[in-house]
Amino acid sequence: MYPFLRLAKEMFRFRKAAPIALGEDHVSHHICWPWDLDMWWELNNGRTLTIYDLGRIPMASRSGLIPIMRERSWGLTIAGSSVRYRRRVRMFDRIEMRSRMVGWDARFMYLEQSMWKTNGDCASHALFRAAVTDKNGIVPCATVAEALGYDPVSPDLPDWIEAWSAAESQRPWPPMS
Repeated sequence: MYPFLRLAKEMFRFRKAAPIALGEDHVSHHICWPWDLDMWWELNNGRTLTIYDLGRIPMASRSGLIPIMRERSWGLTIAGSSVRYRRRVRMFDRIEMRSRMVGWDARFMYLEQSMWKTNGDCASHALFRAAVTDKNGIVPCATVAEALGYDPVSPDLPDWIEAWSAAESQRPWPPMS
């Protein structure tokens, strides 16, 4: 089940936090609970994606995106992700999550997130591409950027994000059986 109570707690915790600018980290802290585990007694890979929501949604609120989305009846969807897992997160481990928006292209915003263990090791690192939507489909990122008060032209994306995006554009859709 989706952790609605944990999300509500995060939104409450950061309701009066200072706004963050493009590229600035939103830092949050989380615990790996027993219901987050897989059969190997570590953080389940699917649950990892859900816990990343607990950093990304408050980040969107602090950046001003959520109020604008409500005002304009926009939605937000994840259009792709890539996660690199490097260290196990076990029951009751505490993690620090860092979330930030890196930039955008014509259709997608690129969001980078990472989970850090208390010993300083990075447990996982994720790249998400997200789209803002309305009743007509994807809202151009330049429109979203202007609504947030940013230049409609994105800062340069790092080469590795450009390469990932280019690789995704070569991937067949729909998949071939």
